[in-house]
Amino acid sequence: MTALAIRNASVFYPVPGKPSVHALKNINFEIHEKEFVVALGASGCGKSTLLNLIAGFMAPSEGEISLNNRIITGPGADRSVVFQKHALLPWLNVLDNVAFGLKIQGHNKEKREKIARNFIALLGLEQFEQSATYQLSGGMQQRVGIARALTSDPDILLMDEPLGALDALTRERAQELILKIWRNTGKMVFFITHSVEEALFMGTKLIVMSPRPGRISHVFDLPFSQRYFETGNARAIKASADFIDLREKILQIIFTDESGDEHE
Repeated sequence: MTALAIRNASVFYPVPGKPSVHALKNINFEIHEKEFVVALGASGCGKSTLLNLIAGFMAPSEGEISLNNRIITGPGADRSVVFQKHALLPWLNVLDNVAFGLKIQGHNKEKREKIARNFIALLGLEQFEQSATYQLSGGMQQRVGIARALTSDPDILLMDEPLGALDALTRERAQELILKIWRNTGKMVFFITHSVEEALFMGTKLIVMSPRPGRISHVFDLPFSQRYFETGNARAIKASADFIDLREKILQIIFTDESGDEHE
């Protein structure tokens, strides 16, 4: 079943005194229930612009985007965003940060704290719910941001480079945690990263985007996250021959895009 559909979406940014910038061109793809779709591409290919369209932060210049057969015209509770900079509220503790969206929606304190505590437990933060967020490590702060995004029970979770600021070891652990959350919640995920290895490991589908203007050049179905659930050995998967072969193929695609050469 198709849940998110992007049809012929293009974006033009006006530039005073100059021709408008063609940021995205004729984007067409779908995200189905329980899919984990990763967007990857050279800098300037429009990944974040595409996420902003899905989030409803901006409207396409051409085309349309629909979620569950409803045209997206602005932000909504059916979509939650996790940013690279977690944007937590430093004057609130972990529990109140996670429950903040529910408070805005008008839920009473008892209900929002009950829901928030469920996701705090899911993210392994039970011992820190009364802690100030600035007292937490970067990885723990990002977990708070993910818990907050999940509390509104969105249909799709939008993640814009959520692990980019983490150190290598914390990042690998966070990848595995996000995959487990995705499997446990059954949410659709649209995930942006600059890491080819991260994209291959986490996604069920990969879209590779090319710049000038941003467009989808390649789509790959990925088996590696399912393999992780079967084996529990992330490093063995990332060291496997087929993983490395696909990683090198995608790197070549991206390097070709950056140099402006045509694909074979």
